[in-house]
Amino acid sequence: MLINPLTESSKEFMNVDQNVNILLVDDKSEDLLALELVLGKQNYNFVKATSGREALRILLKEQNFALILMDVHMPLLDGFETAKMIRESEKLRNIPIIFLTASNDKPANIFEGYKTGAVDYMIKPLVPDVINAKVSVFTELYRKTVELEKQKADLLELYKELEKSTNEITRSNKELEKFAYVASHDMQEPLRTIISYLQLLQEKFDKNLDKETEQYMDYVVNAGFRMRDLITGLLEYSRINRGNEELQEEDFNFILQEVQDNLATSITESKAVINIEKLPICKSNHFQMVQLFQNLISNAIKFTTNGGPVIKVSCSIDKSFHQFSVQDNGMGIDPKFKEKIFEIFQRLHPIGEYPGMGIGLAICKKIVERHGGKIWVESSSGKGSTFFFTISAN
Repeated sequence: MLINPLTESSKEFMNVDQNVNILLVDDKSEDLLALELVLGKQNYNFVKATSGREALRILLKEQNFALILMDVHMPLLDGFETAKMIRESEKLRNIPIIFLTASNDKPANIFEGYKTGAVDYMIKPLVPDVINAKVSVFTELYRKTVELEKQKADLLELYKELEKSTNEITRSNKELEKFAYVASHDMQEPLRTIISYLQLLQEKFDKNLDKETEQYMDYVVNAGFRMRDLITGLLEYSRINRGNEELQEEDFNFILQEVQDNLATSITESKAVINIEKLPICKSNHFQMVQLFQNLISNAIKFTTNGGPVIKVSCSIDKSFHQFSVQDNGMGIDPKFKEKIFEIFQRLHPIGEYPGMGIGLAICKKIVERHGGKIWVESSSGKGSTFFFTISAN
């Protein structure tokens, strides 16, 4: 790595438009001044040292240098020895070093310079355009590194905020699921009592009630039954993610047979024809798969008004997932509602026109997502619907 990443000692990132630090090391003051004049005013902040020891002291205090330009031949501690000591420091070892020398050094000396980790070795007198070009390359790389480090820090901070928000949402969802489960479960018994006593009152005072009062009683009892269905649906919806059962190998042909047995009365009364192609065996939750197909097929029966329902169940197999489809010849769905129908409590028809509380397809979506898949519908008004869903093969 050529560019020094920002160190622990720097608490703030430098602005990329600010001057970058360049360390100039030479035992001759006149050479330091000449080097500074050659490099000119290029948004550089020059820090000068007249010996290797002084250079090391400076570097121990401030490690954020874009580049070190260092003379090779200095008394006491020459350039090579200074470079070796710089490379031994974990915080300093990645600062680029360009060696400068006034003598026409032998190849062995030049090799020694590169061996100590220098990025270049230049012979004095320096050609201004060449030294400026090389310094410009390394300072620009340093600026880009600083910029990338800042972006990395910003992204890390954003990630932490997103992680915190995600954890908060997850916790909130769990609390809401728990509340829905407990509330709906605890409401069942009192509601059952209310409905039972209302029916007893109806039977006891049936002959003594006027038509208007009788109608009011019917309204109340029907509202009680709707509330019961709503609570039952909420319980089913909240139970989906509460179970921790492992998925088991299930034969979907048997699952569909169980669904048909459960819907036998509806199938007979509606004269529905259900065609089921050969279905695969794949890992799933048995109860939830029965619930999923039962919701889709019962909807297909419920929303077919012209003639008997004709329903086709099939599956295509891919390496990564199984794609099931449930096709019907019903009234169809306007494409603008194809997302809305999977939201909980969303109904496309007024209460009383068709049975249901707008929970069935939301339950289907939740079951499919728990199995690592997705669900969608292809339909248009008056032309039937095909519901597709996938289950991860893994």
